[in-house]
Amino acid sequence: MTEPTFPKDGDFLEGKSVPVTLSGPAGTIEAIVEGPEPGTPPRPLVVVVCHPLPTEGGTMHNKVVTMTARAMHQSGAATVRFNFRGVGSSEGSFEDGAGEADDLRAVVAWVREQRPEAELWLAGFSFGSYVAYSVAEELSPGMLVLIAPPVSRGYGFDRITPFSGRWLVIQGDADEVVDPEAVYAWVDGLAHPPELVRIPDTSHFFHRKLMDLRGAVKNGIRPHLPAATTTPDD
Repeated sequence: MTEPTFPKDGDFLEGKSVPVTLSGPAGTIEAIVEGPEPGTPPRPLVVVVCHPLPTEGGTMHNKVVTMTARAMHQSGAATVRFNFRGVGSSEGSFEDGAGEADDLRAVVAWVREQRPEAELWLAGFSFGSYVAYSVAEELSPGMLVLIAPPVSRGYGFDRITPFSGRWLVIQGDADEVVDPEAVYAWVDGLAHPPELVRIPDTSHFFHRKLMDLRGAVKNGIRPHLPAATTTPDD
């Protein structure tokens, strides 16, 4: 299988997404590449966004995942959303995080080969944040964004080598799936803690709070964005 090339800016006319099929360790990986929103100065930045638990219906089309990507687009970044093995058209079967981490490694390798001049960031929601965190220190992204990391769900966050780079954790105070207090205690116990954003009265899936999530992502990443490469009129 010949790997696709990363879409050029002209392929993102009218903010449309570009589907791609990548080679992964368990077979093909279904992915979508999206560019900055029209009129937004593009930045040399690609953010790979990981989706929630496949066995609970998680896909790259999850609303929290797509809103996170949208916040990145409005900030001038391109994004890659992809389906873990066994989801949608991605081949393979669920492997409780280990295989999914290999899928993420394959996507990151493709992005870095295609866009060597760009910064590579990682983001993830729920199970996707666990997968992103599990390989973050190894892959050294320019920034890591975790949304509702499942610290209380038995994934062994304390056994993962902590991330030493720039990172952001966003957590809803009324999360019914992930214990918010467990997330706050985990963050407090880290030697190099992330910036923590707590969103009041917010459930795990950010029902009626997706605009708040978008704002939290945009505000959290703003100080760390690379300079824009062009202006909207270029």
